[in-house]
Amino acid sequence: MAKELWKPGNMLYPLPVVMVSMADKDGRPNIITIAWAGTVCTNPPMVSISVRPERYSSPILKETGEFVINLTTKELTFATDYCGVKSGRDVDKFKELGLTAIPSEHLRAPMIAQSPVNIECKVREIIPLGSHDMFLADVVAVHADEKYMDEKHKFHLEKAEPIVYSHGAYLTCGEQLGTFGFSVKKK
Repeated sequence: MAKELWKPGNMLYPLPVVMVSMADKDGRPNIITIAWAGTVCTNPPMVSISVRPERYSSPILKETGEFVINLTTKELTFATDYCGVKSGRDVDKFKELGLTAIPSEHLRAPMIAQSPVNIECKVREIIPLGSHDMFLADVVAVHADEKYMDEKHKFHLEKAEPIVYSHGAYLTCGEQLGTFGFSVKKK
């Protein structure tokens, strides 16, 4: 099997693509689409997002120290892309896209009502890394849309049709192939 050698780069694909909402010190909301987001720690619950310093959202995040990660879905694909290519300097993305800003429990940053999961985050540390600054954050609350809960109160994110990002493309997630531990489960 032949393989091509490429220069070093980020090839960890696909990635979750999320819409990160925030509000500036005057309460003006904004949304930025981020594919550089991930889980950092379980206990305490922590996540990270990485943002280019020249992005409109970067000084807002640095000043306020808070944001909400909003998971994206097939239905939100257009909005997800739009929030990644349009600047909050020029447009109110909530208004332009018809998205509903709802209050967070612990933050001034709004949540996106149309998202199936909203993760409230408080910045713990900002780490300049080169092209991006990484915002290491504590998760202070998680909100899950009740319409994806079954009668046993189990959450079914797959019913929201989450999307991922890979090499410039948005993709839906596929079929379930197994569950955690299925490879060693006794039959």
